[in-house]
Amino acid sequence: AAICRRLAAAGVRVAVADLDVDGGTAVADEVGGLFVPTDVTERAQLDRAVAAAVERFGRLDLAALNAGVSSAARSGLDPFDERWYRRIVGINLDGVVFGVAAVLPALRRCGGGSIVATASLAGLVPMPADAFYTMTKTAVVGLVRALAEPLAAYQVRINALCPGFADTPLVAGAKELFVRANFPLLDADDVAAAFQTVADDPGSGQAWFVQPGREPAPYRFHGVPGPLVDGASAPRPPSRIGGPDT
Repeated sequence: AAICRRLAAAGVRVAVADLDVDGGTAVADEVGGLFVPTDVTERAQLDRAVAAAVERFGRLDLAALNAGVSSAARSGLDPFDERWYRRIVGINLDGVVFGVAAVLPALRRCGGGSIVATASLAGLVPMPADAFYTMTKTAVVGLVRALAEPLAAYQVRINALCPGFADTPLVAGAKELFVRANFPLLDADDVAAAFQTVADDPGSGQAWFVQPGREPAPYRFHGVPGPLVDGASAPRPPSRIGGPDT
């Protein structure tokens, strides 16, 4: 909701795709946009949402892949809860993969654009309290980094937004713990402002951290040492095989 409000205030025409019909409709009405009921775990529904946005507005320039849930106490392997495992993977990871696949053709037709996928600091630093959340957000970061080069051929940029703990319904059950620990929480508007910064930045394949009191910035990954051949560094592999850290 905060991202939609901020984009609309900047003159962007917004299509809201959400499972929550009442909430999504309210946000779309507030920003003068379009609401499309969408379950991000269903590829066909994301395709439908993109088609509806293009039909209404004539083009697509920016995609916010923001759906996410935590698995909380169900994140452990003892006992293993397959139903919750499938749920968090479907929303947090499949939703991003399906989202990129759905928006890419429309972005290409418009000569390029920007995709921002909401990951988390848990995608950069493990969060033992929720291993499956950590797994899915780490996968989103890896996907974004790997897709940057092939998507550049279409003038499409893709980046990950990695906020710390934010005062949203996702952490509502634990908010009192943060208050007692005097731990600062991000406001949703802070994350929305960071989203706009990332969406406008010319870079691609980056994972931007967002923390209270700090300016959002790309996280600097340490490169992995490459192989040695007769004591000298081996040449880089072809881009279709290797990655930026090899």
